[in-house]
Amino acid sequence: MKTTRLRVVLRDVEPAVARVIDVPASATLPELHDLLQAAIGWTDSHLHQFVTPQATYGMEIPGADVWPEDQRDETGARLADLGAKFEYVYDCGDDWTHDVEVLGPGGSVPGCIDGHGACPPEDCGGPGGYAELLDVLADPAHPEHERMRTWVGNRLRPFDRVATDQWVRRVVGEVPESVRLLLDFAANGIKLTPGGRLPRTVVRSVQQHRPHWYLLDRPASIEDDLPPLGALHGLLRGVGLLRLRHGVLTPTRAASDDLAIVRRLRSAFDPYTFATEITELTIGVLAAHGPLPLGELATQVHQLLGRGWQRGGQPINEGDVRMAIAEQSSVMKGLDLIDSADWHVFAAGAAARSLLPRATMLAEIWTNNE
Repeated sequence: MKTTRLRVVLRDVEPAVARVIDVPASATLPELHDLLQAAIGWTDSHLHQFVTPQATYGMEIPGADVWPEDQRDETGARLADLGAKFEYVYDCGDDWTHDVEVLGPGGSVPGCIDGHGACPPEDCGGPGGYAELLDVLADPAHPEHERMRTWVGNRLRPFDRVATDQWVRRVVGEVPESVRLLLDFAANGIKLTPGGRLPRTVVRSVQQHRPHWYLLDRPASIEDDLPPLGALHGLLRGVGLLRLRHGVLTPTRAASDDLAIVRRLRSAFDPYTFATEITELTIGVLAAHGPLPLGELATQVHQLLGRGWQRGGQPINEGDVRMAIAEQSSVMKGLDLIDSADWHVFAAGAAARSLLPRATMLAEIWTNNE
């Protein structure tokens, strides 16, 4: 994978905060945003912008106004569009401005090469508020010392290059093994049944690798016996990683590139939708807190849901969340986001921290805050 090396410096902050990271050279701006969040240690709780002398790029949120009015949608833009130097602004209230410089080609894999300085806590008032916070924390006699120390908690941790490197790599993403498994089976073409389903030979081959996808202790016969396989089959065709021609299923050209595979898989999770919100929170909770029964998992996810979600004109309740998790479970299992080896509980799967960037970030934050 071709990478680009960036130096990122948080402006007007002491002690200084800087990172040197290698990111995919073809990174889109939404991908670059996720990588910068991980590299610095932010929690992706606020809006952001990329600013160059020629243009400002940002998120387009349905129904929300943007500023400046000529802001461009970042979705179709890439790192290469920003030039050799640009600003990354996070949280337009606190106004954390990062000066980013392109140093040249990076190494063979993405990651964090170097860095120093702890990430400031979110919502502390920007560089000025952060300086005041540090003064209060350094003075045990200050009347606000104990309150602010409690508020900060363990959020002012020293920079850890190894942990940051791992976090950045997870945000770049890895191809789930179940996805690779089905793509490999399709490499020489799979002739589907007259009903458009995977043949028995493929179903049983997948079952050998994922026996827990079928609750009955016997060989599966049809694709529908393995709901995660059916969900995976449909998803890979939907995002353009598998195509059907003359009744034969084969991988597309995109399926030959790991970064393209990850991008296609992520495109199946539309932002700002209830299904995606449920999936990300579910994976984050399981990755951070360990296996949970469905009822307890639904309770935790419901507590984390933002306000405003409704079903049938009524606020989403815990039962709705439980049902939504169950409805998404086949897709999550098919993508190795959850593990159903023990059908009594939901557990994080092998891809829980390396497929969906927001789930990855939530898991890292919640793990570190325990």
